[in-house]
Amino acid sequence: MRGEEGRNGVVVMGPIGVDLDNTIVCYDDGFYRTAMELGLVGPDVGRGKKAIRDAIREIPNGEIEWQKLQAEIYGPRMDQAQMIDGVERFCRECVRRSLRIHIISHKTEFAHYDPTRTNLRTAAMNWMDTHGFFASDGFGLQRDSVFFESTREAKIERIRSLRCSHFIDDLEETFLEETFPNEVHRILFDPYGHYGPRPGMTVCSSWGEITHHLFDDAS
Repeated sequence: MRGEEGRNGVVVMGPIGVDLDNTIVCYDDGFYRTAMELGLVGPDVGRGKKAIRDAIREIPNGEIEWQKLQAEIYGPRMDQAQMIDGVERFCRECVRRSLRIHIISHKTEFAHYDPTRTNLRTAAMNWMDTHGFFASDGFGLQRDSVFFESTREAKIERIRSLRCSHFIDDLEETFLEETFPNEVHRILFDPYGHYGPRPGMTVCSSWGEITHHLFDDAS
């Protein structure tokens, strides 16, 4: 097991903080299918979220159309999202080691461009329920260990207040904030290879890599 060296040379770890959107949950298929359905992109666009976002931003009112698409995917179509491969194994490994996981997400209650007024936080909790995150025979997470924050600043303050030893996020911007606590080990989840090596961060391309980084003896 890897961790931070504390007093008397004792290695300590946990709790571990994890982002939700695009770190635990993958929306790529939903973005692609819905963007095609709405005529926002053509069949030649890449299936990744970044490729779809960049293509939509090139059309008239592209930024607004992109925000509308996000509102649709994170709200009414949240049930179409998929769990990223390796998340379940990581969660079960934490349970086996009695390490608590906190899911800390920058997510407002409602999207500005969603006419259905779907509560995004409720949709996310329902998705986690469906995928066994809170089941006694599932991933062993606690409902009171899920936090939704309206701003990035509040998200970082939550990471600090929960005294996370590590935080896992797909956005480099989270770790570059001046207020991000120096004592928290930063793990940047980068499945598409957008980032190279980053000072002060551990860049991992998969959840399997994250698991092995934290737990040397994980089988």
